[in-house]
Amino acid sequence: MKRHLKGIGVVMATMFLLCGAAWGASGQTTNNEWKGEQAKYVFLFIGDGMALQQVNAAEIYRGSGSVEGGNANPSIKKLSFTQFPVQGMITTYSSNSFITDSAPAATSLASGYKTDNGVIGMDPGKTKKFTTVAQMARDKGQKVGILTSVSLNHATPASFYASVPSRNDYYGIALQMFDSNFDFFGGGGIHKAKGNKKEEPQPDAYELAASKGYKVVRTREEILALKPGDGKIIAVNPVLDADSAMPYDIDRTDKELSLAEFTKKAIELLDNPKGFFMMVEGGKIDWACHANDAATAIQDTFAFADAVQEAVLFAEKHPNETLIVVVGDHETGGMSIGFAGTQYETFFNKIGFQKESYLAFDKRVADFRKNNAPDKASFDAFFPQITEVFGLTNLPADEAKTLEEKAKGGDKEAKKLLAMNLSELELQQLQDAFARSMKGEQERSKDEQTYLLYGGYEPLTVKTTHILNQKAGIGWTSYAHTGIPVPLFAMGVGAELFLGYYDNTDVAWKTMSILGVKH
Repeated sequence: MKRHLKGIGVVMATMFLLCGAAWGASGQTTNNEWKGEQAKYVFLFIGDGMALQQVNAAEIYRGSGSVEGGNANPSIKKLSFTQFPVQGMITTYSSNSFITDSAPAATSLASGYKTDNGVIGMDPGKTKKFTTVAQMARDKGQKVGILTSVSLNHATPASFYASVPSRNDYYGIALQMFDSNFDFFGGGGIHKAKGNKKEEPQPDAYELAASKGYKVVRTREEILALKPGDGKIIAVNPVLDADSAMPYDIDRTDKELSLAEFTKKAIELLDNPKGFFMMVEGGKIDWACHANDAATAIQDTFAFADAVQEAVLFAEKHPNETLIVVVGDHETGGMSIGFAGTQYETFFNKIGFQKESYLAFDKRVADFRKNNAPDKASFDAFFPQITEVFGLTNLPADEAKTLEEKAKGGDKEAKKLLAMNLSELELQQLQDAFARSMKGEQERSKDEQTYLLYGGYEPLTVKTTHILNQKAGIGWTSYAHTGIPVPLFAMGVGAELFLGYYDNTDVAWKTMSILGVKH
């Protein structure tokens, strides 16, 4: 036995030496310095809240079979960026917490330095301002584009052009956006465009943007008609939610633009002889995961992947000049592929029954509450909307029994119908959540148990998404972020520098080196 173990040790030592020699020979994976040709075009795609779970869930869903099939023949269909030749993994902790928020996470990716939760582009002491890779590219003479599905002055995009003590200073961030002299901002709008204080409204931020030389366009037709030479642009999606963000992709209509369409237009506008740097954020993957809504998160991950594909198509025309990096900033929700109730099985195709986001369903609940007094609001009267949006059913006992007998005999349609039927426990959970939703926001309990059940979201909505997710075999542990490492995918000039396991700050230093800029 001892000789056997010794033999294994020799083999392992040899493998490590060979790997070390190979990595050392390339000279690119042991540090943040790139020695090769510089990239002319750099794309940094950030999936906010996107860790391996979110990526894997999207790929499992895309490869899922029939609802009744479970995982008898499990398969996945990879997203384009997960097939990039170089893959890495990064730690995400901030300077004061193992669980980061988006402000310090994006600050690290943009500048190469850590800071405290809530701080953008500054050191933990809030006295020193960091310089970002986007600003360096601008100073080098390249064009710069910032795109996001959330508001343009939200934490992640702001980290590439602003330095503020608090991520909540939306108006102050917007002012720095206009002073950045970046060439293109697109996607969401400007959140709190008239300031944070209702009693002291500030000059409209959109008007200030125009005074700084930015052309603000808001319709689909205007955005798609933009041409190179149109000057500095702020392209705002025609439809925005209450937070000045683009709607979830699952709710998108043909009146709006997709993140991919914004990316394609930005490439057209930014392409020039000196090159460009572009950051594109899929920001609402994070928001959907905060609400524990897997279907919505998966659809926004697909929308994010489609945006990446636009960069891939560009890179095919400029193969020796382009770098594409795709990375998450942190994980959100504690998503897991596996739930106690489904044990060793998953049924991801059940996710496909959901027709709209949790936010859209919230509006249905709010309308019902508005039109029905709490003591007269009927769960049975509202239930058809749960079936319409989520596919969940409440079959009469005799009908369910008949279907069970047919299912045992191999009837696939019976299995399909039973798969979405609520158990007694699930039905009771929905009824309890409905009662809480009908009490209204102010009347709801704020105790610990209620938070653990609903996380501050509309009780009926979040409980319904939980039940659908659990039936699919998806679990959640949090309504906040988690501290696990996240994946990175890279292709193009200098991509091999991103191989390995390192910190999020290293992403900035590697990108700067490949772009040929330094502090």
